[in-house]
Amino acid sequence: MQREPHTTNATATTAAPGVPTLPGNRGIWVGILAEMTEFGLLFMVYFIARAHHPEAFMKGPGELHTEAGMINTLLMISGSFCVAKATFAVRRQKQRLALRWLAGVGVAIVGYLLIKYLEITWNIAHGVVGTAGVFYAVYYYLTFTHMVHIVWGGMGLTWIIFRTAGGAYHENHQGLESFALYWHATDLAWLIIFPLIYLLR
Repeated sequence: MQREPHTTNATATTAAPGVPTLPGNRGIWVGILAEMTEFGLLFMVYFIARAHHPEAFMKGPGELHTEAGMINTLLMISGSFCVAKATFAVRRQKQRLALRWLAGVGVAIVGYLLIKYLEITWNIAHGVVGTAGVFYAVYYYLTFTHMVHIVWGGMGLTWIIFRTAGGAYHENHQGLESFALYWHATDLAWLIIFPLIYLLR
């Protein structure tokens, strides 16, 4: 009597050919959910504060360095473009090209942090500090929280560059895809912060 072939759990959980799968890994999606929840709560604080102090939120954006916010918006979008190009390059087994695009993300991160430093210096010189009013407190909470995520992104990028240079993503691209997802999520958060804080009157 012929016995049926034995199947393992690993085989049973393998996705069938042609079935689409999410990029990255489960861990990064949990991290993105946590990040979006964090910013969602901060946006809730923003709208509650705005509802109770409309005059402060109408006046506040005019006191900020709008050009700094605009430059950082361009840097965030540029970083998203570069990480997307790096992902496409790795999928085509072009590691050197991927490293060049990842270097572009690094330039965006360094540029963002430099502009943020200059912006804060300008703020302090013009009396735009967290204790100056409710709008400024919300402004600093949102932008500083986002800056922390940028720093984390910089640390992640360093690891991704090291791994890419070592040829780690020839077959499995999950690590790079996970970083790309994190960067896009952080970019999305900034694209909401910028108009709310710097433009909306």
